[in-house]
Amino acid sequence: MQIAAHDAGKLSRAAAGGAGLAVAAFGALTLATSTTPVSPAALVADPAPALLPAGLALFLSVLPAPPGPLRHTGYALAGLTAALGAVLTVRHPAAGVATALAGLALTLVDVRVGHRADAALRFRVADPLVAGAAVIALVALVPRMFAPAFPSGRAPDGVMSPYLAAALLTLSIGTVLARPEAGPLRTSAAAGPGTTIRRSLPLAVAVPVLAALVSALAVRTGMGRPVAAISTGAILAGLAVLALVGYLVRSLERADRRQRALLAELHDRQEFAETLLQSMNEAVMVLDANHRVIDVNRRWQELAGRPGTDPRGSRPDPLPPTGTGDWLVHRADGTEVPVLATMAAVPDAHGAPRAYVATYVDIADRKRAEEELSEHATELQRSNEQLREANTRLEKALAFKNDLTSMLTHDVAQPISSIASLAELLAADWSDLPDDVRHELATKINRNTHRLIKMMNDLQLLFRLDTGSVTARRTPVPLLEVLRNVAEGAADPEVRISVEENLSALADRGHLTAVVQNLLANAIAYGQTPVEIRACRDADTVVLEVRDHGPGIPDELLPRLFDRFMRGSGLGLFIVRHLVEANGGSVHYAHAEPHGARLIVTLESASLPA
Repeated sequence: MQIAAHDAGKLSRAAAGGAGLAVAAFGALTLATSTTPVSPAALVADPAPALLPAGLALFLSVLPAPPGPLRHTGYALAGLTAALGAVLTVRHPAAGVATALAGLALTLVDVRVGHRADAALRFRVADPLVAGAAVIALVALVPRMFAPAFPSGRAPDGVMSPYLAAALLTLSIGTVLARPEAGPLRTSAAAGPGTTIRRSLPLAVAVPVLAALVSALAVRTGMGRPVAAISTGAILAGLAVLALVGYLVRSLERADRRQRALLAELHDRQEFAETLLQSMNEAVMVLDANHRVIDVNRRWQELAGRPGTDPRGSRPDPLPPTGTGDWLVHRADGTEVPVLATMAAVPDAHGAPRAYVATYVDIADRKRAEEELSEHATELQRSNEQLREANTRLEKALAFKNDLTSMLTHDVAQPISSIASLAELLAADWSDLPDDVRHELATKINRNTHRLIKMMNDLQLLFRLDTGSVTARRTPVPLLEVLRNVAEGAADPEVRISVEENLSALADRGHLTAVVQNLLANAIAYGQTPVEIRACRDADTVVLEVRDHGPGIPDELLPRLFDRFMRGSGLGLFIVRHLVEANGGSVHYAHAEPHGARLIVTLESASLPA
């Protein structure tokens, strides 16, 4: 089909070129056989020579890929033809107008106008000009066709000679054939006959033929020329009206068919859109620009708990914000359903929202799974915390067991071993030992026994402190009496006591005695004499201080000074801290000047200052 169209285009251009040469030859022959001398007046006297430049212009327009000068020469010859035709209209109106139209058509043969970008569908300016020239030529030829029907001497006169009319008609046809891809012969291919010529050309031919036929018949019947002209005009007007009515009826019929087709297509699209909307698994609500419901699908009715209802025209409240996020849909029974909501605007041609589409996805199962997972994570975290606490307690218990084992194997084993050795010596050599030696050995056994008993009491108190079962029964306790009793039982006789006579502390007497004993034992064991015990009243508190003159406690040991098993047995200061705190007081360490250690206990005073 493409090859046939290409060949038809070449044949069409060849025919146009031949038509151009024939018209040019007719013009040249007329000019050569004219008896009138060649002059501007002679050119105006006869229209035929004006066709010489017209034929040459047509021939140049169909040359394959013509260079610039030849194409411009063709345009110039066509313009000359139009100018000559305009001059000829003074003496030869019909021939001049037809020649001018043909020249203008050749001048504008490549000019197209229109708003569409597709060049094959734009309007060519030369088409109506060619049609006008062809109609004038046909009007001139048709009466000559019916000349034999008229009596001798009564044949109608033509508006121009039949040879000139035939040349103009040939020129018009050649102009149409010169551009088969752009003129009324165009199709979707590069060349070939189309539908426009089949509709317009028969009408252009039939009108002058019919007018000439009616005119001839009117004259044949003896009707006068005015009456014939009026009758011909009336008949043509009636035919035109009938044609117009037929055209309108046909146009209305086409419009009706097109409207029915559009309605059917719209109905099909509406059914497809409705089917698509109802078949979606997501709940969908379509709203107008004022947030009024246009349509919903069945899934939305089920999600909202309103099956079978039609919410169109209503204004739902609340609506999710634009975008995608978690939302709650309020059901008809008052419950709420968690959903993943998407609110999207449908813009118009100017970008303004013309409608909205809200889509809801039920995420209740996902929310429940998230909540269960969160609860499980919380429970797991709680279990981990409990496990860490249990591990911490276990580590502390293990450390306590190790420290206790170390103390028992060292500090407790020493007095037991000493007691065993001394007892064995007494039992074996009792009769041989002097009384003073037996007394000394018995004294050592007694001292080690009391030391062992104190360790056992400290351990028992330690266990009670760890379990939190130690309670203080606070009563007014005279400090001087307690301090003297403790100093008398101390291993170091160089204990200096400086206390007011009537100073009392609100504390448990046994706890206070244990506190002073441990502080004094610590000062004697790790400090240097003399050891001083001082007590004074400070506002509503009593400050008790035990000081030695030793090197003091190194700074690196201070953070753990009151922990258990800090020094040797390590129980003394640990017991002090817990017993003092159990009695509502506090204990801390301070350096002594110029050297020594100060352990300071603060308790509540049992009497107000005087």
